[in-house]
Parts: sequence; structure tokens; C-alpha cells
Amino acid sequence: MSLHLVNGITIGIVLFLIGVFGCMTQRNLIKIVLCLDIMFLGLILFFVGLGYTEGGTAPILGGYSVYVDPLPQTLMLTTVVVELSVTSLALALAIRVYEQYKTLDIEEVRT
Repeated sequence: MSLHLVNGITIGIVLFLIGVFGCMTQRNLIKIVLCLDIMFLGLILFFVGLGYTEGGTAPILGGYSVYVDPLPQTLMLTTVVVELSVTSLALALAIRVYEQYKTLDIEEVRT
């Protein structure tokens, strides 16, 4: 495989698809939450990879002609906070489901 094909964008897409597949196939609530985290990590890596410029520098100092775009990195900091909130809420709900039904299996909770 060429080195140019393995970058943050490609790996981000692969991680996101692995997370989607895991969410669709898992029955355990904790595993589904972990797959959601993998999806978020793929999303973050994808957008940070979009903002990367080969040979670019941080846009702090002047005098350079090629800069790395800071906007995707800034937005991904917000995404990390949202991801942490979603994960903590999902785990809290999983605890409540376990207290109520004594199982984390989705199929048993539905019936």
C-alpha cells in the first residue's frame, strides 16, 4: 500500500466505519458505547487530517506562505467535549438499564 494512501483522512474513515459496524452488530450496551467512541475518534481524526497541510506551519507567526488550517482542530476540541458528555450519559443510562433489567443485552431488554 502506498504511503500517500495511509493518512489521517483514510484512517479516520476506516475507524468511523468500524464504529458503525460495531454499533450495528453488538448487543451489549457497553460495547455499543465503546463503538460510539470509536466513531467519534474516527470523526476527529478525519477532520484534523483535512486541516493538515504538508510543510505548513502554525498560523501564529508571520512570514510563512503555507499554514496549517486551525479551524478543524478548534472544532474538534469542541467535539471532544461533546463526545465525553455523550459517553458519560450513555454509560449512566446503561447503569440504569442494568439496575432495572439485570442485563445489558438489548434483545433481553426489548422483551
